[in-house]
Parts: sequence; structure tokens; C-alpha cells
Amino acid sequence: MADTALLVIDLQNDYFPDGKYPLAGIEAAAAKAAELIAAARWNGVPVIHVRHEQPEAEAPFFGKDTPGAQIHPLAAPLADEPVVVKHNVNAFLDTGLDGLLKEKGIASLVVVGAMSHMCVDAATRAALDLGYAVTLAHDATATRDLAFDGVAVPAASVQAALMAALEFAGATLRPAGAIATDWAG
Repeated sequence: MADTALLVIDLQNDYFPDGKYPLAGIEAAAAKAAELIAAARWNGVPVIHVRHEQPEAEAPFFGKDTPGAQIHPLAAPLADEPVVVKHNVNAFLDTGLDGLLKEKGIASLVVVGAMSHMCVDAATRAALDLGYAVTLAHDATATRDLAFDGVAVPAASVQAALMAALEFAGATLRPAGAIATDWAG
């Protein structure tokens, strides 16, 4: 476990019911993420937060210096936990995340957060490309309904398809509770 970190991606106010871009199931996913954050802290697993911020306050969501861009209280970082601010979908792109992980000797990541089909997907794939072992706490992630070519895709189908694709790409998928139990070992 000494080389493992919990990566908490974009659990920010705008994704919650009163935010500008609410996700299906975000409250349940965030509660699972909060349980995993608590387990990580209790068991000495480093917690690293990622926060997406758009450069302008008028952005559709996550506008610079807006309440919606702040990390939700369920996932709030402690003073000694790093927060990586990103301006792209991929948490590794144009940030110091990879350097931070290498500096801490991290080789394995447990990923939670939002949106499954965007930032969780991009960070998971980038981490795999960079050689990290990735476990995705599938019940601690959330997405939303999408559409393509006139076909409505419910959030549950988006989530299932994305989790299947990430597992196929090399990520290990587990429920948050099982990961927490392993850490308590």
C-alpha cells in the first residue's frame, strides 16, 4: 500500500443537484468516495484531489473563482492533501500530477470522481499509458444522460459502457467498500 494513492477527480459543487451541471447519481457516488477518502486517511494512503477550473467565471460550469468550481464538502481536502488544478479533461495534461505521484513514489492509483465519461475516463487512460496500475472504484463515480445521432443514452448505460471499456483497457474495477476493506487489511 505504500506505493498507492487515492485520486479524487472533480467532485465539485457544480456536479451536485444545486449546481450548474448536475450528474445522475452524484450524491451516492460522492458518499462512496467520501467513505474511501476516510478509509485512505485512516490507513495512511495518500489522498490527492483534482479540481477542474475554467479560465473565465462565465463558463457553463466550473468557472474560475465560482462556488461551483469548489470541491464539494463530502470530498473536501485536508490542509496537507495536495489539490491539482486542471484546465483540461485529462488530469495529467499540463499539470504537475505525474511529477507529484513520482515524487511520492506512487505506482498504483485508486480513482474516484466525476464525470465517468470525461475526466475519470481521461485520467484513467492517461495513468495506464504512464504505467500506473489503476483500480477504479466504479460505484464512486458518476455521469449523466447523453445522446448520439438521435439516440438517448441513459446515465446508467453510459456508466456501464464506460466501466466495461476501462476494464478492457486495463483498469481493475472494484466497489469502494471492497477497496476500503483491503486497506484495513
